[in-house]
Amino acid sequence: MERQQQIKTWLAALFPGREFSLAPASADASFRRYFRVTFADGATRIVMDAPPANEDCRPWLHVRQLFEAAGAHVPQVIAQDLECGFLLLSDLGNATYLLALDADNARPLYADAIAALVAIQRASRPGALPDYDRVLLRRELDLFPQWYLGKHLGIVLADAEGRALEDAFERILATNLAEPKVFVHRDYHSRNLMRIAPAGGRNPGVIDFQDAVYGPISYDMVSLLKDAYIEWDEDLALDWLVRYWEQARKAGLPIAGDFGVFFRDYEWMGVQRHLKVLGIFARLWHRDGKDGYLKDMPLVARYLRKACERYSELSPLRKILDMVEDKVTVLGYTMDAGSLGRRSE
Repeated sequence: MERQQQIKTWLAALFPGREFSLAPASADASFRRYFRVTFADGATRIVMDAPPANEDCRPWLHVRQLFEAAGAHVPQVIAQDLECGFLLLSDLGNATYLLALDADNARPLYADAIAALVAIQRASRPGALPDYDRVLLRRELDLFPQWYLGKHLGIVLADAEGRALEDAFERILATNLAEPKVFVHRDYHSRNLMRIAPAGGRNPGVIDFQDAVYGPISYDMVSLLKDAYIEWDEDLALDWLVRYWEQARKAGLPIAGDFGVFFRDYEWMGVQRHLKVLGIFARLWHRDGKDGYLKDMPLVARYLRKACERYSELSPLRKILDMVEDKVTVLGYTMDAGSLGRRSE
């Protein structure tokens, strides 16, 4: 409540004599919150509240500038108070892709999202964003044993299982780090893409990009098509992935000339992301008391298992998943452990 009163005082100074109301717009997995300002004439703006003790607005402002220069539709900055952690932004509406998507509009909306991503990637250059390097990728992988296995499931790996997981991590990292690098939004998915009304401009509006890095080219397509919050038929997702690959090649991006090579990179990048996301969702609950992401864990776990079952090199990780899910893998098929040894009457 104290922060909200500070926001109201700040807005009153920015717009003397102009009446407005303030209402929650959204919150994310960090300490950052968003409020919608509605003025008496119906105009709206968004306030980003990023408490300086926990958040820093400057990376957001830097990435916003890079993405805007690339042609992405990002919020405009109307006013800022970095000392207090307040930004006043243009309002891209409240229709996320997650809320707006249906069977009729999915194809054009994903086509827009892919075109916007290619534009962002075309603007890539080293040194403009932090490197998505081995240290950061590994730190994310470690969230899986620490928070998902250990804290969430109460599983402590035996020495042999720990070594097997370490071997899998090394294989994953080697594949991820061998990919060509571009600008990476890092959470380019249905909750961070906004459907813009026809009068408001082009789709998608792109938000929540403050953690952007310079890293593997397949990463954001994993975020988009292996979305933790919405699932599409694999054939449809593959069609979108092919379309992205074709556009990326035409745009001159440093993408593999063989789609099969790119697809394998995409799958292995997905494994890294799914392991990270399971760890983050578990941490959000056990450390931060946020239970809203628990319902999304099963879909992420399914993505992870499917990828591990496709590649024999990931069998050590698949065996750990079998243990976690009380399942065993026989001749490439996964079944409940309890079903083994049963005989028909």
